[in-house]
Amino acid sequence: MVIDSHCHLHDPAFSDALDALRVSQSLDVWGVIAVGCDVATNARNLQLAASAPKGVWACLGFHPDQDRLTDADLEAVERQLTEHHSRVVGLGEVGLPWYSLEGKADAAERMARGRARLDRLLALAARYDLAVSLHAPHGAAADALQALQRHRIERAVFHWHKASPEVTRDIVAAGYFVSVTPEVVYRERDRALVEQVPLESLLVESDAPWKYGGEFAGLESGPWLAARVAEEVGKLKRAPIEDTMFGLSTNACRLFHLAWA
Repeated sequence: MVIDSHCHLHDPAFSDALDALRVSQSLDVWGVIAVGCDVATNARNLQLAASAPKGVWACLGFHPDQDRLTDADLEAVERQLTEHHSRVVGLGEVGLPWYSLEGKADAAERMARGRARLDRLLALAARYDLAVSLHAPHGAAADALQALQRHRIERAVFHWHKASPEVTRDIVAAGYFVSVTPEVVYRERDRALVEQVPLESLLVESDAPWKYGGEFAGLESGPWLAARVAEEVGKLKRAPIEDTMFGLSTNACRLFHLAWA
């Protein structure tokens, strides 16, 4: 069994989120880290975690690549974190903008605003000793790493990690995790990442309901995909799947301070 370390279980695609959890558990995924994007999705995650305390663990987040979110929204999430920090296992999904900067004349200004917002959120993560699930793809990863270290964050994962081998090396050396998605089954970049990073620094995720290509084309996306990711990690590491799943689950428990189910 393995843990899906990053899933948007709040999404309307999961009309019955608890049923999706039951399906996942029947397919070797025994728990889900439910990440949020804003006040409403965070509130939904809190509800789901309360409904399934042994299978869903909530994170509260503020997505950095959603243009619609304002400073007022950030303040609301900060209040939410202050009120509910004892009920969650992490801060996430948070990070730095990247995809929303493409083609924007004010990209530098947007990134500066994103850095300032991330600093505010990481200050709360440090205060409440929360793990951090980071959205910091490609060129944003190095900046995010510096922010974690500046705030002395001890526990963090770079979700759906995409960065140079050099930045990845620095992330792992700092004691942080990186996670991979179903793309590892068919994309060389992700396969090279798994070969570079020790199993002790890896997590697996679905990022559901995000849809994938390759063997997953046309299929519904859900937490159950994390088991297939773990299987592929085991193949790349040339390790038995049982040992690989145990190691990946141990990593998730270490990061999010989970007790074994």
